[in-house]
Amino acid sequence: MTNAVNILDQGFACLVDHLGVIDAEYFISLIKRDDFDYTVWQREYFDKMAEGEFAAKASAYAGNHPYTGNACVL
Repeated sequence: MTNAVNILDQGFACLVDHLGVIDAEYFISLIKRDDFDYTVWQREYFDKMAEGEFAAKASAYAGNHPYTGNACVL
């Protein structure tokens, strides 16, 4: 399992890569200001999906982004 510092570094790097520094900081400020609860948001987001929609999107994503790493069983 990755430690908290590594997860924070990777998460912020991902935000910066996709949003840029300014919008990444803005995104974080929005989450903090709104007392954002990711678990509640996720539940609401996925509950609105039609039956089978998540599986179809996951399959499409996996097809377009094949895993090329070195997986190992722990």
